[in-house]
Amino acid sequence: MKKSTETSHFSQEILYSLSEIGSQNKPMKNLLDELLNCSRDFFVVDNLAIYLLEDDSKRVDVIYAKAFGRGKAGEADVSWGVTVGNQVIQEKGSVYDEPAQIDTNDRLNSPFTLGLPLRTSAAINGAIVFIRFGGPRFTPEETNFAVYLSHQVEGILQKNLLQECSEKISKQTSMTELQQNFINTISHELRNPLGFIKGYTTTLLREDAQWDSNTQNEFLRIIERETNHLQELIDNLLDSSRLQSGQMRFDTQIVGIDSLIGDEVKRALINNPDLIFHLDFDPNLQSILGDPDRLAQVFDNLINNSIKYAPGAEIFIAVHQERSRVKIDFRDMGPGISEQFLGLIFNRFFRNPNQSLKIHGSGLGLSICKEIIEHHSGQIIASSPPGSGLSFTIYLPSISRTPETFQSEIK
Repeated sequence: MKKSTETSHFSQEILYSLSEIGSQNKPMKNLLDELLNCSRDFFVVDNLAIYLLEDDSKRVDVIYAKAFGRGKAGEADVSWGVTVGNQVIQEKGSVYDEPAQIDTNDRLNSPFTLGLPLRTSAAINGAIVFIRFGGPRFTPEETNFAVYLSHQVEGILQKNLLQECSEKISKQTSMTELQQNFINTISHELRNPLGFIKGYTTTLLREDAQWDSNTQNEFLRIIERETNHLQELIDNLLDSSRLQSGQMRFDTQIVGIDSLIGDEVKRALINNPDLIFHLDFDPNLQSILGDPDRLAQVFDNLINNSIKYAPGAEIFIAVHQERSRVKIDFRDMGPGISEQFLGLIFNRFFRNPNQSLKIHGSGLGLSICKEIIEHHSGQIIASSPPGSGLSFTIYLPSISRTPETFQSEIK
């Protein structure tokens, strides 16, 4: 092993370089790699490991380990200082351990181990362990340098901890905002159809007015439309809740996806005769295993999404056999969605803020689609190239394949 340099070589320039590394905005592992590689010219060890005590248990986990010298070839078969690391955490202080005698035939059996405490919060909850196989001993100067190095590691760990906490808070805040927006949206969406139903029913029941049959039919059609809208909202709420809790029932059987989509298109045209569909079905499609009602719900949601957000736009649906899976391309020629929001459209409660005030919706339809497709071991991807509307690409495993094989193909 290369012998360590003298204390004078631990210059202020070296110490400054190490502190500069810790201040960089990089992933924790990258910073630790750079820090230890930089210090290696002045402080040589064979193995190094960082242990942290979990907050909610007494278990100590290794979060970082690296072999530099003699231990590199031995990997898991050599000492990584677990015992010393645990001792440091329990005793809340540094620990030094060396063999009673050196095994000259195999120095890997004679580790010199230095363990130092790491404080990533108010308490000591970690340890950094330095190991040299067969010596030399850690000198007082080297121990002081190791302490300085441990402080730099503490800073990196603390920064990583703060970043994780910040991400959790940001995620929780975002979810809270989405839920609050959802409550506001649902309250608004429920009041609208209920207001129409109540208003037109009260009008029809007025004893001081006589309505001709055409007016009565018009009022009843409005009541029916708003009742359907209310039913859709309630169904989406229930489906989303069942999918999230794993209580949704699926009736799996052999399904011809082209026939299923064709039926949904016909159903859509009954209620929306002005819709224009362009269908392209591969004549050699294989069947899939799935729940036809739930899969029909996916395409019903996609069609309704186009009707809401791309009114009057033509809809293109292509279904092809790709290798041993079915690929479904669904595209409307509407305004699409900006890149800013594209990655959020499958989130529960999300609604495009640029359109949410103009269009009814709960923000659950596309999240339900994603849950159903993934339950079928499939994948759904959204894209919206400028000027090309909004597209959804769905992959579903063919009946001749296992879900595991399919998942390996789409990665």
